[in-house]
Amino acid sequence: MQNELTTPLLDQIAAPADLRRFKESELRQVADELRADLIDAVSKTGGHLGAGLGVVELTVALHYVFDTPDDRLIWDVGHQAYPHKILTGRREKMRTVRQEGGLSGFAKRTESEYDPFGAGHSSASISAGLGMAVARDLAGGTNNVVAVIGDGAMSAGMAYEAMNNAGALDARLIVILNDNDMSIAPPTGAMSAYLARLVSGKTYRTLRNRAKSLSQHLPDFMREGARKTEEYTRGFFTGGTLFEELGFYYVGPIDGHDLDHLLPVLKNVRDAQTGPILVHVVTRKGKGYAPAEDSDDKYHGVSKFDVITGAQAKSKGNAPSYTSVFAETLIQEAREDDRIVAVHAAMPDGTGLDKFGAVFPARTFDVGIAEQHAVTFCAGLASEGYKPFAAIYSTFLQRAYDQIVHDVAIQKLPVRFAIDRAGYVGADGPTHAGAFDTGFLCPLPGMVVMAAADEAELRHMVRTATLYDEGPISFRYPRGNGTGVDMPERGAALAIGKGRIVKEGTKVAILSFGSRLADSLAAAEELDTFGLSTTVADARFAKPLDSDLIARLARDHEVLILVEEGASGGFATQVLQHLAVRGLLDHGLKVRPLTMPDRFVDHAAPEAMVKSAALDLKGIVDAVFRALGAGAERVLKA
Repeated sequence: MQNELTTPLLDQIAAPADLRRFKESELRQVADELRADLIDAVSKTGGHLGAGLGVVELTVALHYVFDTPDDRLIWDVGHQAYPHKILTGRREKMRTVRQEGGLSGFAKRTESEYDPFGAGHSSASISAGLGMAVARDLAGGTNNVVAVIGDGAMSAGMAYEAMNNAGALDARLIVILNDNDMSIAPPTGAMSAYLARLVSGKTYRTLRNRAKSLSQHLPDFMREGARKTEEYTRGFFTGGTLFEELGFYYVGPIDGHDLDHLLPVLKNVRDAQTGPILVHVVTRKGKGYAPAEDSDDKYHGVSKFDVITGAQAKSKGNAPSYTSVFAETLIQEAREDDRIVAVHAAMPDGTGLDKFGAVFPARTFDVGIAEQHAVTFCAGLASEGYKPFAAIYSTFLQRAYDQIVHDVAIQKLPVRFAIDRAGYVGADGPTHAGAFDTGFLCPLPGMVVMAAADEAELRHMVRTATLYDEGPISFRYPRGNGTGVDMPERGAALAIGKGRIVKEGTKVAILSFGSRLADSLAAAEELDTFGLSTTVADARFAKPLDSDLIARLARDHEVLILVEEGASGGFATQVLQHLAVRGLLDHGLKVRPLTMPDRFVDHAAPEAMVKSAALDLKGIVDAVFRALGAGAERVLKA
């Protein structure tokens, strides 16, 4: 590997077993070399940086103390798993991370035996770990199961559901709470470290268990009093009363960058053979790299950057991003309507609502990583006459489906769903692709489902959603920059359920829903050169459908191509059912739906993902010629 860094110890590590051959006194140098190698690798590829830098020492300590992969180590989300990948035989491939054919940006079961559970969404690690621990016990195993979860991920209800279940089962499970915002409690130096070692040690646990046994002979009121006294006393000095109430034995907080503190505590909890344990570790995002420490929000996910200055490569696109257009348009509308409020689930920058929050702090709500709560919170706001915009990535909105159905749609509450990252998302791969939102929203009675073909259309849809108050309404838009169209000063309200003709033709019709309009127009231009006069329409709405537009396209054309950057079951399915019910397929119309393939597409450049799905210009043209038959295909090949 071409590497200008000097990493003599790290060079000896091909697997965690190699790490475990070092002396404890050498681990500090291993951590320093690992941090330097991580910075160098991500500077060349881009990717997740700040979270990984914050867990370098913790990663070294975990692999040193635990016998991975036999001991299961589960990283929640996986943003912080880059150091783990380097230590588990993937160092040589780190310069391919998030690139087509390269390493995933998250933990992935098919990538390594050291990734026992894949993740891209948060808060699943404790549930998965509990399942593994129970499976181990059923099989008579003795290995450890360790789940590492961040304080942000602990804001999701799923984490507490899992902890409650683990406590009730009294399962032997270790949870490492990586508190990198000091949102729960700061470490208190030497005393904190001493107490953590004390309460995690065998002597204290043995005395505690004996005392519990003796207390069984006491009267009920004295037994309960003794339990609460011990819990309160330990909680007073160490914190963690909440976790104790859920049935976990709490240890911490401890400094997650001090190996002298980490190692003895991890050894103690490794050797404990009773019940679930939570170790509270406090770390700092971006640790050891000044630009990331100074601006951890901008160094969570980075593009390629200069290691010396920290300057990140900037996009060459001149068009505004869809996210910024949404945010700026919502601000514009909110200046004139004080009932507009904005809600996001711990994604202020990603959704653009950091900008909205800067202007309207009292009308912006970050509910934490809690999409289910976000949706029902919006339902409550809507029930009182406010206009909530729930800005949630398509892939994360999946987590709140019951709330959309039960709390919003059934009650016909006008919650506005701004669905960012709709379609392929490139380097984040299948866990973050926005594939299913159209398919799961269209079946809901009364739901209005829109998709923006460009940034101007997005502005119109924000305006439309602002004015619509008859029930829930959604609009989806892709990741990245717009197409460079002229922008209106203010959005115009669209007629609900009405699309538009963008180009007139006579033989072939292409009906696009959302982001594939530009390629549809380019395909039409190419088809025209073959003498195939082509109409292009922008559906705008998947529900309600524009029945007049669809009837016209079906009646006046020989071929109808339906194009959407979404999974089967969405817009094209709605149109096909409409055509069948209305009898519009009875006269020989050749209809071809173009959707995402029925598989999860691995990470690559967005353009490559679209091409692989045959949703680009060539894919659309090919579909037309296949529909027209063998003679037309021969023309295409010629």
